[in-house]
Amino acid sequence: MHDTLNPAQLQAVCHLHGPSLVLAGAGSGKTRVITHKIARLIHAGLAPERIAAITFTNKAAAEMRERARALVGKAAQGVLLCTFHALGVRILREDGAAIGLKPQFSILDTDDITGLLKDCGGTTDSTTARHWQWRISQWKGAGLDAAAALAQARDDAERQIALVMARYQERLAAYQAVDFDDLILLPLKLLREHAEVRARWQQRLGHVLVDEYQDTSATQYELLKALVGHGERPDPRLTCVGDDDQSIYGWRGATLDNLRRLPQDFPTLTVIKLEQNYRSTNAILRAANAVIGPNPKLFPKTLWSALGEGEPVRVLACDHEEHEAERAVARIQGLRAQGAAWRDFAILYRANHQSRAFEVALRRANIPYKVSGGTSFFDRAEIKDLCAWLRLLANENDDPAFLRAITTPKRGIGHQTLAQLGAVAAGLRLSLFETLFAPTLEATLSPKALAALHEFGRFINELQYRARHAVGHEAAREVLTQWLADIGYERHLYDHADSEQQAAARWGNVQDFVDWMVQRCGGQLDDTGDMTTQREPRPLLEVAQTVALISTLSEREQDQDVVTLSTLHAAKGLEWPHVILAGVNEGLLPFKPDADGDPEALAARIEEERRLMYVGITRAQRTLVVSWLKQRKQGRERVPAQASRFIAEMQLDPATTQEDPRAKLRALREEFAARAAGRAPAR
Repeated sequence: MHDTLNPAQLQAVCHLHGPSLVLAGAGSGKTRVITHKIARLIHAGLAPERIAAITFTNKAAAEMRERARALVGKAAQGVLLCTFHALGVRILREDGAAIGLKPQFSILDTDDITGLLKDCGGTTDSTTARHWQWRISQWKGAGLDAAAALAQARDDAERQIALVMARYQERLAAYQAVDFDDLILLPLKLLREHAEVRARWQQRLGHVLVDEYQDTSATQYELLKALVGHGERPDPRLTCVGDDDQSIYGWRGATLDNLRRLPQDFPTLTVIKLEQNYRSTNAILRAANAVIGPNPKLFPKTLWSALGEGEPVRVLACDHEEHEAERAVARIQGLRAQGAAWRDFAILYRANHQSRAFEVALRRANIPYKVSGGTSFFDRAEIKDLCAWLRLLANENDDPAFLRAITTPKRGIGHQTLAQLGAVAAGLRLSLFETLFAPTLEATLSPKALAALHEFGRFINELQYRARHAVGHEAAREVLTQWLADIGYERHLYDHADSEQQAAARWGNVQDFVDWMVQRCGGQLDDTGDMTTQREPRPLLEVAQTVALISTLSEREQDQDVVTLSTLHAAKGLEWPHVILAGVNEGLLPFKPDADGDPEALAARIEEERRLMYVGITRAQRTLVVSWLKQRKQGRERVPAQASRFIAEMQLDPATTQEDPRAKLRALREEFAARAAGRAPAR
């Protein structure tokens, strides 16, 4: 089983006792190491149920499960392969009662949170509410509650947000709801404050592996320490796999301090470096090593490859955005003429707005493409509607879900009725659903309004009962199909769409959603790498409780033969034979720094931008082109622009970097024409 591993990988796989840090450079086979280590632990006698592998995306967890299954067969089904947030859900579902949380708590999405914060802060401005949400998320990521945030507030604006946060947390508790930050913060609170719960989870998890460790936040690290028994067990069984050179998520709470602290918190830590790259040529890796060189090193390493020298890295100086897009298209067409598939190409850039010129040029050339990181399936309005209903079935105290369900589709219950219901609920300190049948409601509402509310309440109770007893795919499909018919959802879509084609597309999405739910009720859980590993059929109501964690349908991730346009952040973890790294200008990459920042903060910002450049370079397997603009659009004008400092840091040979893809394409066409005519091309 270990024949495919190099010596460093084998050392990482066979280190089973005590903590280890595997420094996995880009393309060095980290997923291979994690899955082989899972297999090694199982072969060494550790029960699969006592192994947890934690990563940051459902897609990565699904890939790990598939690879682990190929190595150890059915035993892989018992391994807990999940995201940090999915693990947090599992801990809270099982033991959240100790901190006052019911097992059927709700997980609020971004829209729900924005609406809730508007209410808590007394504003109607979504921008303000989103700013509050961002700051509150930062505080939670640092492990602060509202009181601690208030104590640390730097000015009146932050003090106001801290007060809003306090009211927000009160509402969440009343609704029996959590946000995504709570899925880390609350399990940490639970494990810290309840020794018996902590001991049970430490016993359950005999070995914990963490992928993309450099992307962990302060609270995720503290949760990890609590799970492996830091300070309580002599040999914590922990494997952290990551790369300090690929830490690019500081803006969302990831901190390199976790890498610095690991050897201090775990003195017996074994550090293993994976430096052999299996993805890129040496020409590409030499540029990557040179770029990352100026950054301070926690654990120095140098990537190398056995794939040969390869094509030189090219640098293209472009007149402006449209010229850059034209040259990218010409390069793609040239390599396509040599046999490359559309899927072999990626155009990567720093910010979303940079995709526009490339989209125009690709459409003009009839080249198929996709923009990575588009609207998630679960962000579509029709899917959010249905998820609100399911959330309400799972947790009757979920007031945001109640309000969306009772008004979508409309059922003759107006805003005035709901406002009166809300006032009574606030006075009784009950959820909106609990208030439906409160005796005092009769004195407030008209008989017609009261009857409509009672009818909705009875419908929810009946649907909840059916969902609880609908076990397996056939029963789940019957309940879901009848539910959609009962609420007239298809008619609702056609009544509110701009066209029949749009309504049909949305109804098609609903059918996809039903199919996906039905699959999960039937025990087919391999599509998204969800937290659970059981294969038995499950009740529809139980599946409904996990809906808020899912961000995409695997069917939507099928490999299409199209060129990929992607931001650098979204491209992390991916690779392509041919990469065009675009817009590598000062002010874009590195992104324009905050002029008010202190020198230390500015240096840290540039270091993270340099790591982002390194990530972009190491996405390329065979060829890499780096393009920059001589002029950039600023509003309606063009202004002079400078090449990024990172291009000079790549230390490329000037004699090999320049290439005009249009000239190359013309030469190729002449060659093909000559061959077709049966004569040798001109030299």
